[in-house]
Amino acid sequence: MRWLVVLLLSAGLAHAEGERAGAFDYYVLSLSWSPTWCALEGDARGSEQCEADHGWILHGLWPQYYRGYPSYCPTSARPPSRARTRDMADIMGSGGLAWHQWKKHGSCSGLSAEDYFALSREAYGRVTRPELLRRLEEPVTLPATLIEDAFLEANPGLEPDMITITCREGRIQEARLCLSATLEPVPCGRDVVRDCTLGNALLDPVR
Repeated sequence: MRWLVVLLLSAGLAHAEGERAGAFDYYVLSLSWSPTWCALEGDARGSEQCEADHGWILHGLWPQYYRGYPSYCPTSARPPSRARTRDMADIMGSGGLAWHQWKKHGSCSGLSAEDYFALSREAYGRVTRPELLRRLEEPVTLPATLIEDAFLEANPGLEPDMITITCREGRIQEARLCLSATLEPVPCGRDVVRDCTLGNALLDPVR
């Protein structure tokens, strides 16, 4: 019985809701390979994101603990306007995603919506996204480690323990980079560094 109590307590640490805004250890910058999301979800929804030639889009900038992460934090900051979230569509694919990211993650940053989105845009702009991947003309299968290697080569100063590549349903899904509050690369927590180990992950080309 004692082991069950420990297990439940450990599971509860992975995700917390309603934590104090601004109290976190580092950021995770999540970049999503848009063709994957469109193939698995977006096309069926008729998402505007899938009508454009997006490659790596900004999924979100997530406040993170060294173990687990806060979400949906109480905050006195005013929610963003429709115009503000719509302005993020060029790098996030849609204003709807921007709104969701503010509600779940931005509310925990301790920043105003304006400053959170400005910081998110800055973080996205600081990362060099491997240009070679945008040149694909046909779907390819490849080891997920090659995607990580491409990011490491394109971003001097980034180390293997500062980035993880995720997969979903056999496809390359996201690149997640760990950043300090000033957007410098930092080592990720153990629960973030869980690289996809597929040797034949599917990567669809940019449309």
